[in-house]
Amino acid sequence: QVQLVESGGGLVQAGGSLRLSCAASGNIFSINRINRMGWYRQTPGKQRELVAAITSGGSTNYADSVKGRFTISRDNAKNTVNLQMNSLKPEDTAVYYCNANLVVTSTRNEYNYWGQGTQVTVSS
Repeated sequence: QVQLVESGGGLVQAGGSLRLSCAASGNIFSINRINRMGWYRQTPGKQRELVAAITSGGSTNYADSVKGRFTISRDNAKNTVNLQMNSLKPEDTAVYYCNANLVVTSTRNEYNYWGQGTQVTVSS
């Protein structure tokens, strides 16, 4: 089994910064490659929304609300994806989830995985 493990959430004042990290763990030898990786966020009563995503080749896309403030990056050798969040606003408060499309070596099928979520709280 493969899991996505997130870290880096917490409480920060408006204008501050946080860096989220996500790493694939467990039976990582079963992974042939990781395609698209991304970060989503969700607040109570709302649908989970895309924050940022990055392909294996490094192409990125961002939600309009975070453009210019957040930066997504990945390390293919370490199977990790990071989200650098600067100039945080109270409206960025949410549970942030890591997401990845993994190709399994044995079947070459692609599966979508989610992390358990990490809370980000921005105080005004």
